Amino acid sequence: MMKFWRGGDPFIWLTGSALALCLAMITGLVGVILYNGAGVFWPQDLTVLRLEDGSRVMGTVVDRQEIPGEEGHYRLQLKVGNRDAYGLDFRWVDEARIEAGETAPDAVVFERVEWGDAYGFIAGVYEGERQLAAGEERGWEALQPLMDRVADLAGQIHDLERDEIGVLNREMEALRLERRRLERQGSGAGAIAANKAANDALWAKYEPLSARLDELRRQGERWSVALVLVDGQERSVQVADIVRAYRPNAMGISAKTGAYMSKAWEFVAGEPRESNTEGGIFPALFGTVMMVILMSLAAVPFGVLAALYLREYARQGFLVRLVRIAVNNLAGVPSIVFGMFGLGFFVYGVGGTIDQLFYVDDLPTPTYGTGGILWASLTLALLTVPVVIVATEEALAAVPREMREGALALGSTKFQMIWTVVLPSALPGILTGVILATARGAGEVAPLMITGVVKLAPDLPLDAFAPFFHLERKFMHLGFHIYDVGFQSPNVEAARPMVYTTALLLLAIVLVLNLTAIVVRNQLRKKYATSAF
Repeated sequence: MMKFWRGGDPFIWLTGSALALCLAMITGLVGVILYNGAGVFWPQDLTVLRLEDGSRVMGTVVDRQEIPGEEGHYRLQLKVGNRDAYGLDFRWVDEARIEAGETAPDAVVFERVEWGDAYGFIAGVYEGERQLAAGEERGWEALQPLMDRVADLAGQIHDLERDEIGVLNREMEALRLERRRLERQGSGAGAIAANKAANDALWAKYEPLSARLDELRRQGERWSVALVLVDGQERSVQVADIVRAYRPNAMGISAKTGAYMSKAWEFVAGEPRESNTEGGIFPALFGTVMMVILMSLAAVPFGVLAALYLREYARQGFLVRLVRIAVNNLAGVPSIVFGMFGLGFFVYGVGGTIDQLFYVDDLPTPTYGTGGILWASLTLALLTVPVVIVATEEALAAVPREMREGALALGSTKFQMIWTVVLPSALPGILTGVILATARGAGEVAPLMITGVVKLAPDLPLDAFAPFFHLERKFMHLGFHIYDVGFQSPNVEAARPMVYTTALLLLAIVLVLNLTAIVVRNQLRKKYATSAF
């Protein structure tokens, strides 16, 4: 028995079992997220339930649960939509109260800009007070070209707001800041008058554009749909408020697949709506990727250089050991502590100083003295640098001493030896640290909440306006988006699908980053086979 324990076999089995358990738990977590997230965009059939009291309920069946305290009795959770009419998107129905269930081929789903989905039957389509079509089938046929016209108008409105009017707003803001600078410097009346004349000229251009914008909006608001709910209520829905319309009960597999792909693309490339519970997450996706890139550009070079100095150049002694202990301890500091440091040092300290030196005319409105993607990225860089330093040091230590001595014996300088021999051999190990640092940084949320991330950012940090990279802007992040939608949303049930889909996308991003780094690491490992990594 003692020989069995001393042989180490139990520990091998224990280690293997722990690894298998971890893999099973990870697989289960990913499976739950994949199961609940991948099917969100599939158009579900609408079911009409007739209850024992004669009332009717229509919606999609979301869940089935046993009624608490009533063994053997179940209830159905239905998404009934029409939050503007019923106050809630979801309703529980006792199965014992259901007399019959049926499908309605003409039932229509309206995905709206506000108030969530609308379920019902088309009674008519109107242009102002004039009826264009009556009945479910004719109304549906008349609705399709109107939605195309409204989509075209919406595109024109978007281009007008973002391009022409956006450019004028930026120019007027620049003139306002210039006028403040002139007044602060005590410039002559002529310069101030010229500034005012230029501003008046911009206003002269702005007014017809504003009138055109109002006209386009009025055109889009002309058409409406009379929607009859399953309980007999009639609601008027503006065509301009309809994002997507379909009849799920009349759709085949190909039509549902097309709708699924359309909704999935909107989720990835569209902008959020309905307090982030509907629409897309492109701003959060873009902000996450850009933040990871900025974080890596700051953390990787600094971490590698610090490790190189500690391992190859620094005189080994008490001070170096103390630095290594400090680096290891930094790796265990809670992330919120890094967030507080970033807020105090980067935002208030560095950012406030930059505003006082270069953006004094903008004050008291801060430019860099408030949270932004630059300060958030640098804060996460500080958080991940210890991981890079430790991994790089271990990779450097794994390079055989004989390779260093051989390079020096052939006449190379120390720098040449490090650059041509040590670093290439240690690159696989260095990339391991980069992988770990990137994965941790991409999923961190706590530091971002106080250094720049917001619920909804109107502008991306990157656009077509100089200086193009706006590092002072606040941004959206997938991790914070999950927290906000899952725990801060006023409609938790409606927000649940968005939580799963966003988590699935975040996992996919981290997986792609890690796989890319692993492929590069393996290629380098084959090239430099002498490395222990």
